[in-house]
Amino acid sequence: MTTAILLMSAIGTNAYAMPKGDASKGEIKTPSCRFCHGSNGIAPQPNYPNLAGQQQQYLYDAMLAYTNDMRKGPMASMMKGQLQNLSTQDLADIAAYYSEMK
Repeated sequence: MTTAILLMSAIGTNAYAMPKGDASKGEIKTPSCRFCHGSNGIAPQPNYPNLAGQQQQYLYDAMLAYTNDMRKGPMASMMKGQLQNLSTQDLADIAAYYSEMK
């Protein structure tokens, strides 16, 4: 019984795991991000968050939450529109790109 629970837990954890992100591919996928979050990941407007140096998992989870309508707020629908055609691999690549910025 304990083995079955551990196996189910491991399978459940890995089912939604973030793919390994590639920062060089992520850079190519960020042209629309740069308008609000800056070309260097530092937002030119105070009402947009800085992305440079954020944790990769946090960025990935945030983008995924926007696509799944789990994040609310004044910019949620705009973010969903920007992200809706991206795959989870695309999101991981973008997250890797911004997390590696200093």
